[in-house]
Amino acid sequence: MSEDLTLKIKEMIISSLNLEDIAPEDIDTEAPLFNEGLGLDSIDALELGLAIKNTFGVTINPESEDVKKHFYSVKTLKDFIEASGKK
Repeated sequence: MSEDLTLKIKEMIISSLNLEDIAPEDIDTEAPLFNEGLGLDSIDALELGLAIKNTFGVTINPESEDVKKHFYSVKTLKDFIEASGKK
């Protein structure tokens, strides 16, 4: 299930942010999503938060101290979604 969830998150990132030139295998699971990694910005973070809520039923509180930690990489998003108990 874990690999499937990783792929599902990568596909959600690509579709919700309209990253047509990127394939799921192009996204490094451990690499940062923002800045030097995939290069996402704060607008992308909002879109991603909405996509996570719609796809997985998990809400990430933007006021939370942990929000940057959850959004760090595909792996940290996967860990957060799994810990939330929703798939």
